Amino acid sequence: MKDRAPSLAAGDIARATGGELLSGAPEACCGGVSIDSRDMDRGNLFVAIRGENFDGHDFVGTAVQGGAAGVVIEKRAFQETEGIAGDIPVIAVDDTVQALGDMAAFWRKKFDVPVVAVTGSSGKTTTKEMAASILSLSRNILKNRGNFNNLIGLPLTLLQIHDRHEVIIVEMGTNRRGEIERLTEIAAPDIGIVTNVGPAHLEGLQSVDLVAREKGDLFRCMKQGGTAIINSDDPAVCAMQGRWQGKSVTYGMAGDSLVRAGDITIEAAGGTGFGLVLAGKNERVRIALPGRHNVSNALAAAACSWALGIAYDQICRGLEAFRQLPGRMSLRPLKNGVVLIDDSYNANPASTREAIETVHAMKGDRAAVVVMGDMLELGADAAAWHEEMGRLMARRGVDRIFLTGDLVRSVLKGAEAEGMPRDRIIYPITPGGVVDRLTGSVRQGDSILVKGSRGMRMEAYVQAIVDAFGEDVS
Repeated sequence: MKDRAPSLAAGDIARATGGELLSGAPEACCGGVSIDSRDMDRGNLFVAIRGENFDGHDFVGTAVQGGAAGVVIEKRAFQETEGIAGDIPVIAVDDTVQALGDMAAFWRKKFDVPVVAVTGSSGKTTTKEMAASILSLSRNILKNRGNFNNLIGLPLTLLQIHDRHEVIIVEMGTNRRGEIERLTEIAAPDIGIVTNVGPAHLEGLQSVDLVAREKGDLFRCMKQGGTAIINSDDPAVCAMQGRWQGKSVTYGMAGDSLVRAGDITIEAAGGTGFGLVLAGKNERVRIALPGRHNVSNALAAAACSWALGIAYDQICRGLEAFRQLPGRMSLRPLKNGVVLIDDSYNANPASTREAIETVHAMKGDRAAVVVMGDMLELGADAAAWHEEMGRLMARRGVDRIFLTGDLVRSVLKGAEAEGMPRDRIIYPITPGGVVDRLTGSVRQGDSILVKGSRGMRMEAYVQAIVDAFGEDVS
């Protein structure tokens, strides 16, 4: 049985959304919210969402037959859904996505529980999961799963809040102006984290300056009694602190940050150690994933936990217990002694740069291979960003580059411009082609990074490599 939160009366739904109750009793209650008629329980409220490739209004009848206790539709769809719902409550609204957010905001305000919101150009999911690893040692938490970080996913997460929850941790994503403001309005966070600002989703946000403004809306719209977690190493985030009037906790490599890291060591096997400096203490912490950027994510999670009153020792234990989600700089040792770095979930110039720098730090005197797909949603500067990644790989001593996609031809151009021999850059390549060229040529201690945007389906390359060489799960 799925969670029954929230329990909402039809009249409350209408008031929260500014909608009109077309049928059914105002006191009739719905338990739980669903936007998918294939995945709902009897008694759920069904919200008919319009998407690019589907329209939930086409499935109102299916939802009713499946036991929906109420439905929310758009007013313009009244005629096509008239009579389908029988005598259960039907609430008509101007926009069902807006209504879903309004219901989530209404439900969230019923609970006196701290909400943590995390956004940024990269690292937000890792930071959220690290914070969850720390906080779950002593508190009952609710967090959004997967990519439930948008105007649909975040409300669906908040609508699961129960009395038993002691902390809510949500990630906020955006690809166009105004989304962070709306998500902040819905979640009403007590603690906000902007991990960093970089070139991501430029197709919708046009420039890094607009990315900064969009991410900064978290602090601008957050309630003044809250706490801003500030990355002291990122000038754009520091500028946001200057406009923030409430409390703040700083983190970074900088010496004046409240939470900072010292003596960072990146292991050839992929782990990273550092001294966690906080509250007069400096204990050695090891996180099971590579890269200085992940130390920054760990510091953000530590700062957030400290703001929530978590003890230093628990922060250290939570960070060491953290395990990365698949596809996000997750380490997969292969049976031939090679380390596969699976960063296939998504890509932008900031996260790709961090991944390349991490491979460089890990490689030592061994070989490093990069399998790269297009970085999408970069707008007019896409070719230039890809060329820069090629230049960076050549400068950082990547031994071979395998490329797939249309934009990565610019990677080839950049790598060659920095002197990388053409025969070490293979384009275009298929998953099978990568395996064929790696077989017999990679040795124990070498590393293989797989990186690309979600739309490039780079997980197929990861799976082909794992299938060919076997994963060492010992």
